[in-house]
Amino acid sequence: MHAFIWHGAVIGLGATAVMDLWALLQRRLFGVPSLDYALVGRWLGHFPRGRFRHEAIMAAPPVAGERALGWTAHYAIGMLFAALLIGLWGPEWVADPTPGPALFIGVGTVVVPFLIMQPAFGAGLAASRTPQPNKARFRSLVAHLSFGVGLYLAAKISALWG
Repeated sequence: MHAFIWHGAVIGLGATAVMDLWALLQRRLFGVPSLDYALVGRWLGHFPRGRFRHEAIMAAPPVAGERALGWTAHYAIGMLFAALLIGLWGPEWVADPTPGPALFIGVGTVVVPFLIMQPAFGAGLAASRTPQPNKARFRSLVAHLSFGVGLYLAAKISALWG
């Protein structure tokens, strides 16, 4: 169990960092905006008040510590998805990672923003209420593909550590 938690944390943190580096690279080179994780914190910060959906998350009142809450949640969710990967493919995959399962989980995680976060933020199902839904969908898909690449790379590094 200790190894499962350790690898889930290491792989999840590494994969999420790869996703964030990809977003940073896109923003710096191409001006592609990335998600402001303070908005994730704002969304989560409204949960105790019984508010789970917003017409427009940017117009919702800010909550104390929303940026730290959002970034913490972002990395915690990455670790949970890594744990899901390890749970489905087992310790054998961690010992000898292959790209297929990592990419499957990475791309599969795009259902979370499409079905949960974007509707809750007021952007509609799969960003349907945004000015350019297909562009937003493509960016989400690419971001989660980068997470899948990160899962694989982090697992390869983790496997070296034993």
